[in-house]
Amino acid sequence: MNPLPVAPLKKSQYEALSEFRYQLRRFLHFSETAAKEAGLTPLQYLLMLHVRGFPGRDWATVNELSDRLQMQHHGVVALLTRCEEAGLVLRQKSKTDRRMVEVHLQAKGAAQLERLAALHDAELRSLGDTFQVARITAFNDADAQCKPGRDA
Repeated sequence: MNPLPVAPLKKSQYEALSEFRYQLRRFLHFSETAAKEAGLTPLQYLLMLHVRGFPGRDWATVNELSDRLQMQHHGVVALLTRCEEAGLVLRQKSKTDRRMVEVHLQAKGAAQLERLAALHDAELRSLGDTFQVARITAFNDADAQCKPGRDA
């Protein structure tokens, strides 16, 4: 299968992609360092964040966490075991569907997450509009101009 032909990128698009990846990597480095300084692994922090931040409820299933973390199911189960042993989370069978396992934060995990999330929020605010979609407007605008049938 041949890939679709792609129009060459403009210099401004490369610059926008580079800047986005640079700022993203800086934020990820900050996040990894903050988690380690709090005595957690970066994955433990992310797991707790996704449990607390799951849309519409304060818990998540193992399958949902696998998707959010982009990890295989067995890897998430191993991570959950370590988090449970550390007193950060609790797994329990769903009351509505016994095939599902719900993951809930324990008080210790919630307290650590609250501290780390506040640091992350402050760091994101310091980055200003770096992660706003408008920041990569040059890339989107140039892409739109390359598509047939579009008014420039």
